[in-house]
This record gives sequence, structure tokens and C-alpha cells, in this order.
Amino acid sequence: MTLIRLGYVAMSTHVPNCSPSQTMTFSQFSKIKDREAAIRKLERISVSNLNNCWRLLIHNAAYDIQFFRLSSKLIPLVNHPEIPEWDYLEPISEELEKIRTYLTNQPAIRIDFHPDHFVILNSSNIDILKTSLKTLRMHYTLLKKMGLDPEHRCVLHVGGGYGEHEQALEQFIHNWGFIPESIQKMVILENDDTTFTLSETLYLCEKLGIPMVFDYHHYLAHHSASEKWVDHWSRILQTWDYSKLSPKMHISSPRSEKEFRAHADYVDPDMFMEFLLQIKGSLPQLDCMIEAKQKDGALFQLMDQLRAYPEIEMIDGASFYIR
Repeated sequence: MTLIRLGYVAMSTHVPNCSPSQTMTFSQFSKIKDREAAIRKLERISVSNLNNCWRLLIHNAAYDIQFFRLSSKLIPLVNHPEIPEWDYLEPISEELEKIRTYLTNQPAIRIDFHPDHFVILNSSNIDILKTSLKTLRMHYTLLKKMGLDPEHRCVLHVGGGYGEHEQALEQFIHNWGFIPESIQKMVILENDDTTFTLSETLYLCEKLGIPMVFDYHHYLAHHSASEKWVDHWSRILQTWDYSKLSPKMHISSPRSEKEFRAHADYVDPDMFMEFLLQIKGSLPQLDCMIEAKQKDGALFQLMDQLRAYPEIEMIDGASFYIR
């Protein structure tokens, strides 16, 4: 048997007026003539986003959801080069402490981030690399302020292919040597749906000691003709051998055959079961992040649908055993 815990991404379709990703563009910021007033508005948005994160954690607890991805857009314009004087941490300290207190009392909850696609660690452009590291340091700081160990909490794609995959992979390895150890320990890598396959991502993970997040939908959308994910499953699990956290994966379904790479509103239970039946018993626990447009609604529907399968033994509102 394997314990499966389901999670979802960033915001709820069931909790009204609870977006953790309210934003403000630099253009909007610049149109406010009083710069101090503009900064205060940024701070109000940031406080509101973090308060909504706290509300979502309360909502998750009510439905036994112990796996949750925080929005990477919590602090709008954070680290923007045109606002160097803004110390974003002090105004949000109370909200961070509120989340810290809650998570301290709920130690089973797993929290992570998936920074945006512009965080690229295999770029040969030093400015892109510096900006990426700056963004990762912000994620590291937020995790620490929330009382969480940042280790293995940030999912990244490998980066750009730049026309030559082997060279791009070696560039990642080269750049890795310039990344502070604290940030290295925070990173986990995911196979993507257009550029780096499971095998290529696994190559980096094994070489550099990085846990790999297997995205089943991405694999279906993008893999070599000879590549079979089941042949690599044990190696994927081994990348987590020295992590304090259980292996994790991403699960989603294609929107349609024509739009195969796009995420559907919900998860196809048959597709998910096809995967689960092949990995059951291979590990004690697997945390599965649902990447579906209906967010927690997709989680609730999937749990309802899984009850019909005899191999499923329900535990609570968001976790079960696959037998």
C-alpha cells in the first residue's frame, strides 16, 4: 500500500474573495504621483495576499488538505529594480507571524512554491541568473519567516533549451556552482512539457543531488519514443533518499486532444488510477499536487470519483491508500 496525499495550487474556487495573487503593475505604481502612497498601496496588497493565504490554510484544514502550494505572487513588484528603497518585510511581518503560528501547530502540512517561468538557472546571461537568484532568495526568506525549513520547497523547470539540449544541461551544471548552498538545497526540478524530458531532468537530478518532481501529464505530452516512465520510477524515488520530505509529483489532465498540454478543469480519475496502480507499494507516501483550473474543486471531485475504485481505501477528505 502507498499513502497518497492530494494538494492543490495557490487559490480556492470555493472560498470567495480570497485571492493570494492580487497584483499591481509597475505602470500602475508609476501613475501614483505620491511615491510613498504608491508603496503603501503595495504593502496593503501584500498584507491582503498573505491574510488570504492564512484563510486558505484554515479552509484546507477543514477538508483535511495537508499539501498546498503558495502563490509566488504574494508580494507584487518585490525586488523591482525601480523600487530599491522598499523594505517589503517589515509591513508584512504580522501576517507572516500569523502563518508561522498556524503552521507550527499543524506540523503535518506540506507547503511549497513554484516560482514563475522567468526563474532560469541555466541561462548564460549573467543578469538573468542574478535576477533568478534574487527571486529565489525572496522565496527562501518567506519560507524562513513562516517557520518552515526551505529545503526542497521550490519547484523549478530546468530552463531554456537554447537550441542545444546537451549544452543547456551542461550550462545548468556550470551555473549550479555559483548558486549559494542554501538556495541549492531549496530547489527541486520538474520535467516539462516542451523542452526537457524526464530522462534529461533526471540526469541533472542524479548528477547534482536534486530531488525530481515527476509530472505525469508533462511526460505524456513530451517524451522520446524509447522513454518509458516506469523504467525510471525507482531512480526518481532515489533522488528523494536524502530528503526530509516524501517524494512528490504533479498530476493534471489534458484540456483536449487538440490542446493536450493545457490543463483541464478537473483530473481524469482513470488517467490518475492508471498511474497509481503502477506505483502502489513502491514507496510509503507520495504527495500529489493537482494542477487543474478548478483548484480545490478539482481535488474534491477527484476524491469523490476515486471512491468508486476497489483499490482505494479512503482515509480522510484529501488522502487515501492505493492497495
